Amino acid sequence: MSGFLAGLCVAVLPLLAAGFWLGRRTARPENLGGLGTPVEHATFETLHTASLAAPPLRAGLTGETARKSARRLRTLLGTDALCLTDQDTVLAWDGLGEHHRTEIMERLGSPLETGRGEAFRLKCDEPDCSLRWAVVAPLTVDDRVHGALVACAPRESAVLVRAAGEVARWVSVQLELADLDQSRTRLIEAEIKALRAQISPHFIFNSLAVIASFVRTDPERARELLLEFADFTRYSFRRHGDFTTLADELHAIDHYLALVRARFGDRLSVTLQIAPEVLPVALPFLCLQPLVENAVKHGLEGKTDKSHISITAQDAGAEALVVIEDNGTGMDPDRLRRILAGEVSPSGGIGLSNVDDRLRQVYGDEYGLVIETALGAGMKITARLPKYQPGVHSAGPLPRQ
Repeated sequence: MSGFLAGLCVAVLPLLAAGFWLGRRTARPENLGGLGTPVEHATFETLHTASLAAPPLRAGLTGETARKSARRLRTLLGTDALCLTDQDTVLAWDGLGEHHRTEIMERLGSPLETGRGEAFRLKCDEPDCSLRWAVVAPLTVDDRVHGALVACAPRESAVLVRAAGEVARWVSVQLELADLDQSRTRLIEAEIKALRAQISPHFIFNSLAVIASFVRTDPERARELLLEFADFTRYSFRRHGDFTTLADELHAIDHYLALVRARFGDRLSVTLQIAPEVLPVALPFLCLQPLVENAVKHGLEGKTDKSHISITAQDAGAEALVVIEDNGTGMDPDRLRRILAGEVSPSGGIGLSNVDDRLRQVYGDEYGLVIETALGAGMKITARLPKYQPGVHSAGPLPRQ
């Protein structure tokens, strides 16, 4: 889908450039100042103007985004006035003749219903108004009409009709990309909800049971563990932001491990080696804790001897390298492959497929989990996290209650 949209943008922009150049050339020739041929100059101006109009539209079609992009879109068309509408109202008007708002909305019924553009004569009693024609080009996403781009001019023009249609197609592409971004955000939110649902009820029950066991024998220890439990659950079920920092995620892991160690005592040992310079790195929320929970599960279940888990976070230039390793029972590699592919129940690997999917959605397929394991050989999970990724920003530290 993204490749098709990119191709469509590439196909549309040269047409916009040609129309833009013809309009500017006819209206007032400019001194190009040695910037190349007129066509090259027009292409540059068109691409530059389009690049300025695109960012607001990538946030969807709202009053604010329409106001920010309308002037750029009017520049692309070189017309006297331009407005952007949704299904019910004019979101933004740029240029002359704003008193035509009501008339235009009354005439948009058919284009908004059918998705087909049209041109019509404007009625105006204002002696100083030069607008006589309006060209309507619907804005569609997935065959659904979201609104319209309306260009107004002093005279009827077949060139304007075609140019408005091309600009509307380009705007529709930006809105479709915005829709994809929103879908991606909703998917990530759904993945987080699913991951929260996977937080083991047995872990919660066992943690509370351990805390209860200390209430009479060691009240201060019970109080400390209760605070650890409260901090861990508050972090796990927080509602602000899709991303966190490595420091906050490791802090939550520390709360989790304190509860696990209280239950298993010296059967579990944990080693942490964390490079301070990677602590501010932003990453998807609840991305590492499930990997540690998986290590605890496979490190302790089915074993009577001591288990060890090591957690390292290293600075690797443009990336942070996080490795979680246990000496537990391991897993059959073929079963692991099927779990990550979603072919079997993830009961044998808590959160692994969820975390792998989210890393790939945020950073790309090359940033999925790298897992080394075999039956009886433990498990080593490596996650590479770019230090900078567009759109990946921590929402800030969790507010204290």
